[in-house]
Parts: sequence; C-alpha cells; structure tokens
Amino acid sequence: MPTLDDGHDITVGRGEAARVIAYRSRSGRAPTIVWLGGYRSDMRGTKAEHCLRIASDLDQSFLRLDYSGHGESGGAFEAGTISRWTEEAGEVIAAMGAKSVILVGSSMGAWIALRLVAAARRGDLPFSVAGLLLLAPAPDFTEKLMRPRLSPADWEAIETNGRLEEPSDYSTDPNIYTRALFEDGKASQVMTGLIETGCPTAIIQGMADPDVPYTHALELMDCLPQTNVTMTLVRDGDHRLSRPQDLALIERILRNLVADIAQ
Repeated sequence: MPTLDDGHDITVGRGEAARVIAYRSRSGRAPTIVWLGGYRSDMRGTKAEHCLRIASDLDQSFLRLDYSGHGESGGAFEAGTISRWTEEAGEVIAAMGAKSVILVGSSMGAWIALRLVAAARRGDLPFSVAGLLLLAPAPDFTEKLMRPRLSPADWEAIETNGRLEEPSDYSTDPNIYTRALFEDGKASQVMTGLIETGCPTAIIQGMADPDVPYTHALELMDCLPQTNVTMTLVRDGDHRLSRPQDLALIERILRNLVADIAQ
C-alpha cells in the first residue's frame, strides 16, 4: 500500500523541557484535518489511519502527531500534562504551516482540541479552527471522571509516590496518572462555563462506553453554543468507536463537516 503521508519531527521546549515530537503530514486543500489522539494512544491507530484515508480521498491536507511519551515521540510519559501536550500539538500545527484546521479529537484529544480552540481565539496561535469533530470526548476527565472514583488509598499513592498505576483494558502496561497530571488538569478545565468555539462542532459518543459515560458528553453539550453543534449517540458504541460501522459514521460526519466549511 502506498504511503499517504510523510514523517517529520520537531523539538518542542528548551533545555530540560525539550522533547522531540514526531508527526506525519500530507499536503492538500485547506482546511487541514488534524488528528489528536487520546491518552496513551498513538498516531497510527485505526481511527487516525481512517481519517488519513478520508483526507486523501478528499485531497485535504492532513496532520497527525504523537504527544511526548507516546508512540514515536521522545520525552517521558510521566512528565506529560494536558498543557504540555496541548503545547506540542500547537507547535506541530504551526510548524506544518496550516492556517485553518479541522480538529478531530478522540477522548483526551477532545480536551486538547478545546484548549487549542481557546488559544486560537485569543490569537495565541498562528492558525484558526474551522471545525471540530470530537469522538468520545473526555475534557476535564481528571476532575470530572477520575477524581470522584479514586479512593483515599489512591490519593495517598499519588501524594506519596507522585503517581498512581491502574490496570489498562487496552494494554498490558498499566495506566499511569501523575500528581502533575491532576494538578495541571484542574488548572486546565474547559467545562466551567460556555465554551465559545466559533466553528461548527460535531460529537460522536457511544452509549456503551465504559470509560467516558455518555452523560459526560451531554454535560459537554450544555457548555457549547446552541447553534452549529450536533451530537450523534451510538446505542451500542464503546469507547474505541473503531468498528466498521463506527468508522463509517465518522467518515460521513467528517465529510459533511468538510463540505459545510467549504461552502
């Protein structure tokens, strides 16, 4: 199969904070479709590859990256925070030279997408956000989803060891949640009031998602404007949203989003 995009890397940060971030891109029409993966995922996952094929078919430019500590990028995973990973995504998009983007954020990637929207609207980034597609969105997950379920023993481990390890349903390696992740997550919340995106926004959420309950997506909807926002609930959809029927739904909605923006 021919390669549809090319690999690159850039260094983000300085001194001890410097880390090499790997990304892949293809040239094409604007706006650039940007894939923002979830916690501990990488840019070569099923949904990312599917979005690349959609972009290729539409001749849209496309970008995907691995956050530090993920996939092909450098840096320690334990040093990662929402702010740090958001910074990396913004730097990579700027390095590609994109001026207008459609952000496709999966799970934690939706949180990063919403942080990028806010930064772009403040004029802190050299690009604008033309559209959002949020898949099983998990903004503010450290505060809204994790904090309520953690036991006193869990918090003691975080305070004493600086981290908490939990078994993962998606990997043989445990999930690692650091004190820095929680502290930064609290400071980086977006669901604290109205989220002005300034662009059409589509959400796809599985109702059988064991990790991000669909009620969280409904709560997110309450924070978004009343116009140009749609949500599709998949009755039997899980967190991955990677079944053939899920990928077909993502494709239909992404194509419609691109078409609407082009009008």
